[in-house]
Order: sequence, then structure tokens, then C-alpha cells
Amino acid sequence: MDKKNFIVAISVISILFSCVPARKYEELKSKQQNCSEENAALKKQVQTLEEENNEYATSIDVMKKEKATLETDLELLQKSYDQMKTNYDNINNTYQLLLDKNNELLAGNKTATQKLMTQLQKSQEELQAQEDALRTLEGSLQKKEKELNALTIALNEREKRVNELEAMINRKDSLVNALKNKVKEALLGFENNGLTIEQKNGKVYVSLDESLLFTSGSYAVGTKGITVLKKLAKVLEQNQEINIMVEGHTDNVPLKGSGDISDNWDLSVKRATSVVKIITTSSKVNPKRLTAAGRSEYLPLDVSNTAEGRTKNRRIEIILTPKLDELFELLESN
Repeated sequence: MDKKNFIVAISVISILFSCVPARKYEELKSKQQNCSEENAALKKQVQTLEEENNEYATSIDVMKKEKATLETDLELLQKSYDQMKTNYDNINNTYQLLLDKNNELLAGNKTATQKLMTQLQKSQEELQAQEDALRTLEGSLQKKEKELNALTIALNEREKRVNELEAMINRKDSLVNALKNKVKEALLGFENNGLTIEQKNGKVYVSLDESLLFTSGSYAVGTKGITVLKKLAKVLEQNQEINIMVEGHTDNVPLKGSGDISDNWDLSVKRATSVVKIITTSSKVNPKRLTAAGRSEYLPLDVSNTAEGRTKNRRIEIILTPKLDELFELLESN
């Protein structure tokens, strides 16, 4: 939970403390703590996902370069092997000729015979050296082939993993795009009349102006707002793999109220809670999927501090986020 949400939670708890028993206070405090821990864990998991995806991409590039290097080494070793094989055959032929010649001159001149024996011995030594070098080269060639095969297998596994991640991300993006279209279709007629729908950062943002939902300073949703929220709730009911964050936003004009609303923090939280209650009571949306949050005046759309700018800032934002459980399970399994 960020600092703003923490302040909101403290404010709400402080207001309610005087009118609820200590046991209910502790329950509210526990739920607030759980929400904070879940929010922090989700942020950490998303960060881990992005970092690991970048690490995989870098790892694949390195492995591809290593593979190319091994392939080049393998080609050079093969050429060296072929050349040494040719040299070996030539020396072997020469050795055979000398051996034949030696047999012919064996009974002849002793000096010539000794010279021929010396040449024969030298040829045998050269032949042995070539055989040793050939065996060494064969061993090196086999080692390089094994390394290349192992690297190829590892590279294929990495590419398979990245492809799986990309496929899941593409499915998530398709889901978000389809959800945006369904919301647009369900709220046809309201868009650009106090309601905007936007897709960014892998999420769908549904923004509702204050004029569409509330009267000034109130958190009671009007008839038109209830109609919009019920239509939206039906779409959310049909898309179970979406988490829903409802944020209340106010302008920067100080609110001096009394009772359960004393400032803009109270008003933003109450408005978000009112929207959540309408969604849950008018549909079968699981309450576990919803979060109500007050942003007060601290996340404005327009910072001009004009009457028109303040009007833009008084709004409810409903943020629809696809669940990332499948991606997290894939990461944990590897």
C-alpha cells in the first residue's frame, strides 16, 4: 500500500473508532493490513515478471552468439580435420612406396639401404605424429559438437519459455481489448457524456464525472449513475478473470463538513465505497475482486486550478485489471 492509501485507511479508522466496538476496530485493522500485504505482493510479483522477462531476452541473445561462435569453430575444426586426413593419406602412401623400395634394395648397396631405412624411420615417426594429431583433433571436434548440441537444446528451451510468456501476455492484451469493447458496447450513449473509457498499461480505465454520479459534496449515487453502474456490473459479472479497483477523486477545494464527511479524504472514500456497493448488490460480481480506495485531491487530471480543471478532477475511476495468476504459476514452475 502506498503512502496515500495508508493515510486514507488511518483517516477512515480514526473516524469510525469512536462509533464501533474495539473488536470491530481490530477486524477492520486486520483487513486493512491484509489488503496492504496483498497489494505489495502483487506489485513485487509484477516487477519480478518484468525483470525475469528482460533477463530471458538477454540470455537468449547471449546464447545465440555462443551458438554462432561454436558453429564457426566447428566448421574450422572440420576443415582442419579434412586437411590432416589428406596429409595422413599422403604420408601413408609415401611410407608404402618407401617400404616397397626398401624391399627391392634390401640385397643392394648397404649405404643406400641404410639411407632408405633412415627415411623409412622418419616417415614412420611423421605418420605416428599425424595419427596422434588426428586423434586429438577428433576429440576436440566431438567435444565441440557436444557443446553445440547442449547449447542448442538450452536455447530451444529458453525460446519455448519466452514464447509461452509472450503468448500469455498476448492473451492478456486480447482480454483487455475485448473487455474494453464490451464496456463501450454496454455503456453506449454515456461515453463522452460524463464517461470516458481508455486502455493503457494493460488495463481498462472507466472514468465517470461527478456530474454523472453525485451531487456536490454528496456520496449518494443518483439515478443516472445507478443505471450506468448496473450496466457496467453486468459486464464485470461475465468476466470473472478481472480485478476491479474503484478510486474516488476530488478537487483541491477544502471541504468543511460535519458528521461522517469532514474533508476530501472522507468524501473520496465514501464515493468509492458507494460505487462498490452498487456493483455488488446489482450483480453477482464476487466482492473479493473489488477494492475501494479514496485518492482525495492528490491525483488530479488537470492542474490548472481553474473551475473547468477542478470539474475534471472530481470523478470516479474504475480500473479493470486482468489477473496474472497464470503468468506467476509459469514463472514459479521454472
